[in-house]
Amino acid sequence: MLDFLYNSIFGRGILKLLTNPCISKLAGSFLDSRASKFLIKPFVKANSIDLSEFYSCDFKCFNDCFARVIKPGKRFIDPDPDAFISPCDGLLTVYEINDGTVIPVKQSRYNIARLVHSRKLAKRYEGGYCLVFRLCVNHYHRYSYFDSGVKGVNHFIEGKLHTVQPIALEKVPVFTENCREFTVMNTENFGKAVQMEVGAMLVGRIHNHHGRHVFKRGEEKGCFMYGGSTIILLIEKDRLCLDDTILKASANGRETPVMLGEKLGVAIRTSR
Repeated sequence: MLDFLYNSIFGRGILKLLTNPCISKLAGSFLDSRASKFLIKPFVKANSIDLSEFYSCDFKCFNDCFARVIKPGKRFIDPDPDAFISPCDGLLTVYEINDGTVIPVKQSRYNIARLVHSRKLAKRYEGGYCLVFRLCVNHYHRYSYFDSGVKGVNHFIEGKLHTVQPIALEKVPVFTENCREFTVMNTENFGKAVQMEVGAMLVGRIHNHHGRHVFKRGEEKGCFMYGGSTIILLIEKDRLCLDDTILKASANGRETPVMLGEKLGVAIRTSR
């Protein structure tokens, strides 16, 4: 279906309709209603989801199931105070931000200034890392803070709603076209970082719990409603030493499966 939508003339005509935020709102309203309950069982079966890991399975609608809350102990927050932990379950790719702050993703290139709508903010991350966590529909769709610190306001950027599957990443600059929300966070161990949530096809709603907020590492930051979605982290230069296996996989074009709370690297201690 995605091949048809992105690689045929007729499909691209339909795609213009599907990526419209108004369609996402309509779909979201249906998935919030009791009428959507019939979708839950086939969704759980098709994606091999173990509902025993989660709280009440008496879901009132499909989105109750999709944004289900996991039980304590089913995700482990690494206790190392210097650890850089994954903010979510997903498939991770890491890019170095160099030479005009661009991120190559397949055939597309992403300018950080366009991503955050600020040349000044983008310049801060020159030489640093961009971490892209792609969530598929089977993943846990609640996400957390990767460190302790203080966050600013949430900045919402309106846009389209392409899928975040690889076929779309090859055709369009998804992350700079899709609707997204980001915040700048002053963290204890990794300097001033950006965390961004990117919506996807039929995912118009990104629900962050806090505005300005003092947060703790592992505290829940928010959740997505239905669909595969993406979290992007921007980390300053010389702040983070990432696991070498993750860097090698990314350099070879492979995504690394990660889980919320998993240690991905450590803080670089400097004289700053």
